[in-house]
Amino acid sequence: MHPPSYAEFIEAGARAEAQRRQPLRVLLIFLAVFFSLQYAWEMSRGSWLERLIIDQLTVRPAAWVIDWLWPAFQVHAESHRLVAAAGRLNILNGCEGMETLFLLAAAFIAYPFAWRTRLLGLGAGTLLVFVLNQARIIVLWHAFLHHRDWFGVLHGTVLPVLLVAGCLIFFLLFLRRTP
Repeated sequence: MHPPSYAEFIEAGARAEAQRRQPLRVLLIFLAVFFSLQYAWEMSRGSWLERLIIDQLTVRPAAWVIDWLWPAFQVHAESHRLVAAAGRLNILNGCEGMETLFLLAAAFIAYPFAWRTRLLGLGAGTLLVFVLNQARIIVLWHAFLHHRDWFGVLHGTVLPVLLVAGCLIFFLLFLRRTP
C-alpha cells in the first residue's frame, strides 16, 4: 500500500465532512443532547443548582432591573419571588429559560461546527437567552400588575415562542457567518 496522495487526502476529508452534515445524524445528536440536558435539569429540582439558577441568576437580576427602571414599585427578590407592595410574582422551574438554552445548546453541539465555534456560540447564546428571559420576566411583571387578562397568553404562548424564535434567528445568523 502506498500513502494517500494529496487528492485522496482532500477527498477523504470531504467525505468525512459530508458524513458529519448528514441531517439524520444531526437530528439524533440534537435530540439526545436536548433530552439529556432536560432530564438532568429535571433531576435537579429542589437542589442547590435549581435555587442558584432561579433565585440568584434569574429572580435577583430581574428584581434589580425592575427596581432600577421603575423605583416606585420597590421590587425586591425573596427566594423565587419578585415582591412589591403591588403584588408577588413567583418565578418557578420553567420560568428561568433553561429549556430554551437547552434547545440552543443542543443545536450548537449537534451541528458540525469546530469546537471553538461551538464554544463561542454557546457562550453568546447563553448571554442571549439570559437577556431575552430577563426581558420576558419584566414584561410578565408589568402584565401581572396592569393587564392580568394578558398574563396567561403572554406567559404560556407569546413570550416563550418569541424567546425560541430569537434563539433560532441567532443560530441562523451564526450559521450564515460561519464558514
